[in-house]
Amino acid sequence: MIYLDHQATTPCHPSVIEAMEPWWRKQWGNPSSRQHRLGLTAAAAISSARERLAGSLGIRAEELIFTSGATEANNLALLGHARARALTDGAPGHLISVASEHHAVLDPLLQLKEEGFRITLLPPQGNGLIEVEQVEEAIQPDTQLLSVMVANNEIGVIQPIPELSAVCDSRGITMHTDAAQAYGHLPLHAEELGCALISLSAHKFNGPKGIGALVVRAGTQLQPLQWGGGQEQGLRAGTLPVPLIMGMAAAAELSMNDLEERQVRLQTLRDQLWQGLKARNPTITLNGALQPRLAHNLNITVPAISGSRLQRALRPQLACSSGSACSRGEPSHVLQSIGRNRFEAESSLRLSLGRDTTTTDIDGAIEVITNAIQTSTKR
Repeated sequence: MIYLDHQATTPCHPSVIEAMEPWWRKQWGNPSSRQHRLGLTAAAAISSARERLAGSLGIRAEELIFTSGATEANNLALLGHARARALTDGAPGHLISVASEHHAVLDPLLQLKEEGFRITLLPPQGNGLIEVEQVEEAIQPDTQLLSVMVANNEIGVIQPIPELSAVCDSRGITMHTDAAQAYGHLPLHAEELGCALISLSAHKFNGPKGIGALVVRAGTQLQPLQWGGGQEQGLRAGTLPVPLIMGMAAAAELSMNDLEERQVRLQTLRDQLWQGLKARNPTITLNGALQPRLAHNLNITVPAISGSRLQRALRPQLACSSGSACSRGEPSHVLQSIGRNRFEAESSLRLSLGRDTTTTDIDGAIEVITNAIQTSTKR
């Protein structure tokens, strides 16, 4: 099986598993129980992991709140800040995002719409990118929040976050970004991004599932979504999962240590994949701009072929995502937002490479996909 679905999830790296192991078996204390050594040791480990993760982003440790993943981080950022801002401003205001965002952003916005906020979803251009001018034109007198992901989870395009943040800063608008697909794959510095709220997820960069974080820059208003033990500065109640946090910190350090070299290697392999597929299948088309784009992402449409038939042909040999890959089983809203119709969206493939992807994998994928296209065409 060739695995080209690393944007869905990545394998937990052996060094990350090793970093977590003691916290499952020997140092299993609750970091909130500071009356004895087990609890104090766990609390010290959490503090160290928070410092290491914060350092990778150029923020203070107290600006990083652990969550169960980017979905929770997005909910806490959007619901928590919008509600806090509404209290300060005296009423729900106007929120802006992009139609191609992940449902972990779009669905919280739908909830906020039910609560009286007005929502504008900007349509991306055909290449998947939005322009600063679109945001400037969408801003209203009571605009309170803008949410735009760093890198798209399906087509991999990288949005102009620093430029968008500058617009927000000049208008008193809070900027949030979902960086789940970008952190560990792109050099990210909070000051350069300019965002008040940044969502992260460990399993996208060879860390464990079930752990993520929300960066909350100093002075950013936020209401909690749950209450209990007062953990995480009262913003996210619940016992902290020490092994997962240690795994996230280890995975982050692993990613930062080889980030530049890995991106060069993956872009070379990604380009080899695109060129090989295009040479063998001239009618396929690329979804999203080739640049700026995540080095490990390729998204293509295979015209005039049933997506379900194509996936059936691929499934025995290749793991990848289709244009109806989300749990809802519907054609990709991302691909439809850039102009693909339902049939084209369903006959699309997201091919995402990872740390362990090899030239042999790429050659094999080109062969498997080409054979699947030819088999599906003949039926």
